[in-house]
Amino acid sequence: MYIIQITGEYIQLDQLLKKEGLIQTGGETAIFLSEHKVSLNGIKVFEKRKKIRSGDALTIDDTVYRIVGVNE
Repeated sequence: MYIIQITGEYIQLDQLLKKEGLIQTGGETAIFLSEHKVSLNGIKVFEKRKKIRSGDALTIDDTVYRIVGVNE
């Protein structure tokens, strides 16, 4: 499991993927979602701008990313 810190109330999925170096541009998000198994709190994600908040668990293929706020 990896920990990802966010500074605001939420981060959009496309921004998180760029931050983690999984994609280079937001335009690659749709392709990434079609080629990988992505779920948020156990529910498959189809929206490239899905809001991800502190306390969420994002799973990409078999890797889990735990989202936490900077102050946590």
